[in-house]
Amino acid sequence: MDKISIRGLEVFANHGVFKEENVLGQKFIVNAELVCDTRSAGKEDNLEKSVNYAEVCNLITKVMRNNTFKLIEAAAENIAEKILLEYDLIREVTITLKKPWAPIMMSVDTVEVSITRKWHRAYIALGSNMGDSKGHLDGAVKELDADKYCRVKKVSEFIVTEPVGGVEQDDFLNGCLELETLYTPYELLDFLHKIEQAHNRERIVHWGPRTLDLDIILYDDVVMYEDDLIIPHIEMENREFVLKPLCEIAPYIKNPVNGKSIKQLLSEIQKFVQNIFILFMQNNTICHLKNIVTYDIFVM
Repeated sequence: MDKISIRGLEVFANHGVFKEENVLGQKFIVNAELVCDTRSAGKEDNLEKSVNYAEVCNLITKVMRNNTFKLIEAAAENIAEKILLEYDLIREVTITLKKPWAPIMMSVDTVEVSITRKWHRAYIALGSNMGDSKGHLDGAVKELDADKYCRVKKVSEFIVTEPVGGVEQDDFLNGCLELETLYTPYELLDFLHKIEQAHNRERIVHWGPRTLDLDIILYDDVVMYEDDLIIPHIEMENREFVLKPLCEIAPYIKNPVNGKSIKQLLSEIQKFVQNIFILFMQNNTICHLKNIVTYDIFVM
């Protein structure tokens, strides 16, 4: 991806933790690196296909002058957010904000903070088996797309699936969506939980019925194992009701842990189920393959 760089933009503004800084003001210097595709602009010599860096400079200046932040971290965060929300062409931005007159009673050239923010790609699994299931899933899609930090790019067809986990309950309606987001994984998880709560989600019985279930399946190429968040989703490879709709919208996206594509993972689990069925039929055993949670279920 290409870059457009803005360096040494001077802005007089009123940021700082001291009252005098907010009243008297001081000089700040801003650098911005804008990651975007300039191929069309270069081939066609057309400014409309690129990012107008004069406009970006004006945007940065307005953010700096029209607000008063205690921390340069907050100023940099707001600049990055405004740029990413304003310009669809910009996929990633690095902001370096320098404070050469920092009142620290020592001789320094400058104090600066540098942050990088970008649009991330995430895949979310949706499920419901209580009330108006389709209404819950459609509502979740709309609520995600309405949030300024999210952009729903693709939505799979919703499929009816049998429940897993051994709890007696109604069939589920399941699907997946592709999302672009400025949220971090934990911020996204919190937002998904808020949407679930708005649909009266209750966590009473493990594997039990629910009005709405939203799970992060993949987030960029992130691999993380925390007590309250695991990415890729720990059960992704064992759930046909996740892989099937996910394969519809992103068949060649790979699991960053093992490098296997969604299409390959789906083929493997379907082949596994088919082989088990054939094995039982050959032994004249009637088998209803109802709940396949992990491959280990069938290893005796």
